[in-house]
Amino acid sequence: MTKAWVPTMVLACLLAGSVEAEMVYVTLEKDNAIAVVDASSQKLIATHEIGQRPRGIALSKEGRHLFVAVSDDDTILMIDTEDFSVVGRLPSGEDPETFVLGAEGKRLYVSNEDDNLVTVIDIVSGKAIKTIPVGVEPEGIASSPDGQWIVSTSETTNMVHWIDPATLEIIDNTLVDPRPRAAAFTADSKQLWVTSEIGGSLQVIDVESRQQVKRVTFEIPGVRPEKIQPVGVVIDRERKFGYVAIGPANRVAVVDAATLEVKDYLLVGQRVWNLAFSPDQKRLYTTNGVSNDISIIDLGEHRVLKSLVVGRYPWGVVAKP
Repeated sequence: MTKAWVPTMVLACLLAGSVEAEMVYVTLEKDNAIAVVDASSQKLIATHEIGQRPRGIALSKEGRHLFVAVSDDDTILMIDTEDFSVVGRLPSGEDPETFVLGAEGKRLYVSNEDDNLVTVIDIVSGKAIKTIPVGVEPEGIASSPDGQWIVSTSETTNMVHWIDPATLEIIDNTLVDPRPRAAAFTADSKQLWVTSEIGGSLQVIDVESRQQVKRVTFEIPGVRPEKIQPVGVVIDRERKFGYVAIGPANRVAVVDAATLEVKDYLLVGQRVWNLAFSPDQKRLYTTNGVSNDISIIDLGEHRVLKSLVVGRYPWGVVAKP
């Protein structure tokens, strides 16, 4: 079932009149839906009901399809971005939350938190080809751009598990701070950044040695330490800055990717959870779960442009040109 918030003709005009025609897709965990935001007008233009408790979201390599983890339906939906029809249901294992598209664009790697597994899905065949036992409560998962690694973070084991995509075997493990959440590789695949929610920290790991090179901590004036809970993390293509969502602190930390020092904190909505760049990396979008909105950040000036209400409990976000 689809709920269009504007007439089809108006929607077509908005799309045609957009210079960049950039769409931002946001999963709404409590509305069982995806919100669609037109980036040029910075307006919510449609909401589509898709399934029970959608969370993780990603674009296919060619940008035609969305993959959405529908947690309470135990599946990952493959959705056409033109008409929002469901074109596939992928076997994700129980309660999928986070997943990543492999560098080759042909596989999904899914965290199965309750079963301590990573499920590997072949997109073309629509089948799960392997389950990989990892640590207790796997959460964050990332694929290196060079295709050499898949990493899984386990919240209770407090480890990063290094998986070889060729053999689908764990090659190494790296200890990190308590409750690691998200992970992201730099574009050159030389570093892995991992957030630790309970540790209140960011660990920067050298990929070649798989050892930590720096532990970054956060101090925000007027915010109690227990509110500093790093979750989502992204790093720009030029490796100038990384951005860390700090949960109930309602801030995004700006980290200099060369010096690994915190340069600024940007005030966004309540309980900032996940982050996504615009395709040109001139803007950053944040999902703010408790305030039911997203924030749009200008990355040239590191300034919050707008917060936009999108629906109940926004969780995942991705932008398409």
